Amino acid sequence: MTLADIRIALPLLILAIGALLTLICGAVTRKQTIATTIAVLAAVGAGLAAMTAPAVLVAPSLGLSASGLTRLFIVCFALMSAAVLVLSSGYNVYRDIRGEEYPATILFATFGMVALACATNLLIIFLGLEAMTFGFYILVAIDREQRVSSEAGLKYLLLGAVSAAFLAFGIALLYCVAGTLGISEVMQRTLAGTPNPVALAGWACLLIGIAFKLSLVPAHLWTPDVYEAAPAPVVAFLSGASKAAAVLLLLLLLPQAGDLAILRVPLFALALFSMVVGNLAALRQNRVRRMLAYSSIAQMGYVALALLSHKGGGFQAAAFYAIAYGIMSLAAFGAIGILERNGCGANLDDYRGRGFSHPLAAGVLAIALFSLAGIPPTIGFTGKFLIFASAIRAGEIALAILGILTAAVSVYYYLRVVTALYLQRSEHEERERLGVFETAVLGLSSVLIILLGLFPSPLLDFLRTQLP
Repeated sequence: MTLADIRIALPLLILAIGALLTLICGAVTRKQTIATTIAVLAAVGAGLAAMTAPAVLVAPSLGLSASGLTRLFIVCFALMSAAVLVLSSGYNVYRDIRGEEYPATILFATFGMVALACATNLLIIFLGLEAMTFGFYILVAIDREQRVSSEAGLKYLLLGAVSAAFLAFGIALLYCVAGTLGISEVMQRTLAGTPNPVALAGWACLLIGIAFKLSLVPAHLWTPDVYEAAPAPVVAFLSGASKAAAVLLLLLLLPQAGDLAILRVPLFALALFSMVVGNLAALRQNRVRRMLAYSSIAQMGYVALALLSHKGGGFQAAAFYAIAYGIMSLAAFGAIGILERNGCGANLDDYRGRGFSHPLAAGVLAIALFSLAGIPPTIGFTGKFLIFASAIRAGEIALAILGILTAAVSVYYYLRVVTALYLQRSEHEERERLGVFETAVLGLSSVLIILLGLFPSPLLDFLRTQLP
């Protein structure tokens, strides 16, 4: 291993060492704040380490790379994990979640995301993806006092194990055809030319496993229960960062294939059913978290549409929307966590008048919901515009029209929450309790939602240099 290899692996090393130090210091001092502080510093350090390009961009002996796209997503994962740790400090006191294992597991899950982002072969991709998912198995069920949390964690674990089996079997079949695990060779040998039945079976298994990570129909059944039962900051991390990692996985694979005609039908079906089922199911929900769970299925359907529309710039739109959705999820569930710990319940009626009694959290939630609905000038509007424009340019006009119609339908259920926040009288007189760092995280996420909606060009220009 050379110094150049170590430089590429530095974000991984920082996260691994930070996680171990968090466990050790937590066990020795028994102070939650010290463990959380170490974890936040490790996450920020990993992000800073990824911001500068190393002298060599590939470490063949480690199976890692440090391309511009990779480093962009590493920064996003690291900063999001730091933000989640900050938002968790007060929420964990409210839910009585104690111990150093919580911040350490956040770092371990981030380690898996970063490993996936750096991967140059399918083995590292699988190990990174499952390391991330294993961390979420723990985080979803970490509130041992809540029975529903344990039930949701078990459901997520069982379905996740099935997903991992599909991924492993799919990778094995692709290896049989390609004779290698290198990403570029596998893409060229399994998707180019005449379809190989074994390669088709491998891609089918791989897409099923990835559909679980993205909550795409029909691999979406775990989503509502997990979103409702897990701690709110965990849901923010799961919804934003883990799905961005799964989108990045596809962006590492598909652009190197050239022709994706073989995958058109499955991607079309995943996009179609996810957009329709997710939005229609969300219309019927009166529990805010379940509504956002079903809406996330629809949101990932839009990303599948972007991937299908790669000839019209869909890869760039998918990358942009993955980052945008991570920011929106952080803002939405971060605000929900603040409201819950200030006495807000799970039903829509419990949000009535919270805009007056809890102005900051409710304001951030409203901005996030406007963005998720695709209302300008937010980042959600820009992301959806890019997706539908790429679909039209690629000739997927029917699916683009359906996406626009389902996005219009989603405005209704998102604005129901905003209406409850501001247009109905408050029955709550609780005073909003927020720390300085929590306020900073929520404020920054809101600013980014507006700022990247108004000025998306720098991010888009960078993505155009990294993706076809």
